[in-house]
Amino acid sequence: MKLVLGLMWLLHWLPLPVLGRFGKFTGSLLFIALRARREITLTNLRLCMPELTEAERVTLARQHFQAYARSIWERGILWWASEARLNRLIKVEPGPVPVAEMTAKPTILLCPHFVCLDVAGASIAMVASASSMYVTQKNAAFDQVLRAGRARFKPVKLFTRQDGIKPILRALRDKLPYFMLPDMDFGEKDAEFVPFFGIDAATLTATARIAATTGAQVMPVIATFLPNYQGWRVKFYPVWDNYPGPDMVAATRRMNEFIEERVREAPAEYFWTHKRFKTRPNGEPSLYPRRK
Repeated sequence: MKLVLGLMWLLHWLPLPVLGRFGKFTGSLLFIALRARREITLTNLRLCMPELTEAERVTLARQHFQAYARSIWERGILWWASEARLNRLIKVEPGPVPVAEMTAKPTILLCPHFVCLDVAGASIAMVASASSMYVTQKNAAFDQVLRAGRARFKPVKLFTRQDGIKPILRALRDKLPYFMLPDMDFGEKDAEFVPFFGIDAATLTATARIAATTGAQVMPVIATFLPNYQGWRVKFYPVWDNYPGPDMVAATRRMNEFIEERVREAPAEYFWTHKRFKTRPNGEPSLYPRRK
C-alpha cells in the first residue's frame, strides 16, 4: 500500500486531463479483472434501470469502473495539491460554499455515494470545519493518509460507527455541520425497507431521526466530474422544506427519491459496486449471484 500511496503522490503532479485518462484506463482494466464487483454492478443496474438494454448496462457498468478508478487516483490532488490548484479545479454551484447558511444552525450536509464525494468534502474543508462518519481502513498507512487528507485545511471531527450517535448530536448542537452519507446497506438495524428505484432497500432512517432530534436543516451536496477533465462540480441544493415531518419512513422515502433523481443525472458516477440490496425482507431470496 505504501508503494501505491507513493505512486498517487507522484501522479498528483500531472495535469488533471493526463491523470484522469490514466484513471479511466485503469478502470477499464479493473472492469475486466474484478469479476465479482462487475457482477454486483450489473445486478444493481438490472434492478434499477430495467429500461436499458443489457448492452447499455454493460457500457454503463464499464463507465462506472472508469469513473471510480479516476476518483481514486484523483484523490492525490485532494490530499496533496495546493489550495490554489483545488480552487481552480473545483466549481462550486451556485457558489461560493454557503458557509454562513450551514453554520447559522445545525446542518446535515447530505452527500450520497457518488464517486467524487471526497471532492465535496474538500470544498467544504477549505472554508469551514465539519464532522463526518468515518470507516477505519484496514491498512494503517492508507488510514493515516486518508484521515490527514480529509483534515488538511480546517479541523474535522471524524466519528466511527462504534462511537454511536451522541458525538454527532453534540457536534450538530455546536453548529458543526455534519457530512452524512446515508445510502449504504448496513443491515436492518436502525433501517426501514424503503423503495430505491422501485426495489425495497434497507435504508438508514438516521437522516430524518437526527434532523428531528436536533432541529437540523438538511442541505444536500453532490460532487460530479466536469466534462473534458476540467475538474469537478460541487453543487449545493436548497435546504429541504418541512423536513423531516412527523413520519420518519416518509421522510426516508423522500430522501431516496432525491438520490434517485441525482443518480439519473450522472448514472455512471453512482457507487454501483456496493450491494445496495443485500439485506432483504424476511423470506425474500438474495438478489445477488452467489460466488462460485
